This record gives sequence, structure tokens and C-alpha cells, in this order.
Amino acid sequence: MNSTPMRKERKMKTKSNLTRGLRNNNPGNIRLSKLPWRGEVRPGRDQAFCTFQTIEYGYRALLKLLRNYRLKHSCRTIRQMIERWAPPSENNTEAYICTVCGRTGMLETYAVNIDSKREMCKLAEAISYQENGVAGNMPDIEAGWELL
Repeated sequence: MNSTPMRKERKMKTKSNLTRGLRNNNPGNIRLSKLPWRGEVRPGRDQAFCTFQTIEYGYRALLKLLRNYRLKHSCRTIRQMIERWAPPSENNTEAYICTVCGRTGMLETYAVNIDSKREMCKLAEAISYQENGVAGNMPDIEAGWELL
């Protein structure tokens, strides 16, 4: 009888066992549209969602969309941004808002400063977490910010 404790085998992370968003380098699960994003692969491997060359380009698109929510659609608060990002017709928007607020430390009524790298990257990380179930990698998110 062996007296050493049994080791648990670690499951290797491969593209196939990542979430759809992470497999597509699309941490915000952005749907396909007529106009391609910078860094988007066309045609991608997914028929409904964008596929990006790198995760940084996926974060860039997520951040760009959030900025456009303010600039083009007058979404100022966390609540307004998430209601647009994750509408009740497709999501449990209230739970989504709760998760984002919890991860960012911002109230749902907080008016996000879209020119603040810190605030926007925290928001992108929270959205990525909600979409994929794992924490976003802040250096990747910040690299996406730098691509704006």
C-alpha cells in the first residue's frame, strides 16, 4: 500500500474546453454585424458571434462598444449600459447588473467615465466574467484599451 497521497490530475485548458467567448477571443460575446471590427477574423469559426485574432482585439471591441453606448446612445450609468449590452429579452439583466456592480464596486446609478482606463477596464473585466464565468486577465484588457 502506498502511503503517499494520491495526486489529482489537472485538466489541461485547451481551446475546446474554454467558453464560446474565450474560444472566439470575444470575451464580451459580441454578435456578428455587417461591419467588421478591427482584428476580427472573417469568416470566423462561429456563425453568430465575432471571432477575433487575439483576446486583446476582443477586449478592444468590448470597450469600443461601451464607449459608443455613451457617445451614440446616451447610456451614462452602469444600469443603462448593461440594459443595452444584455437586454432582458436575452438575459437576466438584473442579475447581470448585480454581478457587474459587485465586481467593479460601482453602483448601478454610477455614471461611468468612458475616458478613464481604470473604470472602463474594470467594467470590461466584470462583463467578461459574467459572459464567461472566469475572471478576465487585466493585462489583456488593458492591452485592448491601448488598441482604441
